[in-house]
Amino acid sequence: MNDASKLIGIAADHAGFELKEYILNRLIASGYKLIDYGNTRQIPDDDYPDYVIPLARGIARGDISRGIAICGSGVGACITANKVNGVRACLINETFSARQGVEDDDMNLICLGGLVTGHAMAWEVVTIFLSATFKETERYLRRLSKVSELENSRNR
Repeated sequence: MNDASKLIGIAADHAGFELKEYILNRLIASGYKLIDYGNTRQIPDDDYPDYVIPLARGIARGDISRGIAICGSGVGACITANKVNGVRACLINETFSARQGVEDDDMNLICLGGLVTGHAMAWEVVTIFLSATFKETERYLRRLSKVSELENSRNR
C-alpha cells in the first residue's frame, strides 16, 4: 500500500479536465505519486460530484494526504468536498491562501476553476499548497477541534 503522506489525489469534471491533465502531468514529472479519481477522459455532460466525492472520501479515510479538485469555477467542487467529514477544502486562486490555508487551517484539499484559472497560476498554487505544512500551535489546534465538534454533531 502507498504511503498516504506522499500520495496526492486529483479529480475533475469536463470543465476542469484540461487543467487536471496539465497539473497531473507536471506533478508526475516532479516525482509526486498520484491517484487520479477521474474523469480519465473528456465527457461533456459528466458531473463533478462523481469525481470529487471519491477524492474527498480518500482524504477522509487517509488513503491520500492531500487533494486537488477541479470543476468549471471550483465552487461546486468545494461545496461537495466539504460535505465529507475531515475534509477542509477551499477554492484557491492566489498564492497567499494556498500557503496560509495549510499553515493555519490544515487545509487538505484545494479546489480550482478550470474555466477561470490559468495553467501558470494553477501550477504555482498547487506547488505552494503541496509544500506548505500545518503549524500545530495551540490556537490552530483549538480551532480545528471546534470544527471537528461541529462535523461530529451534524451527524447525530
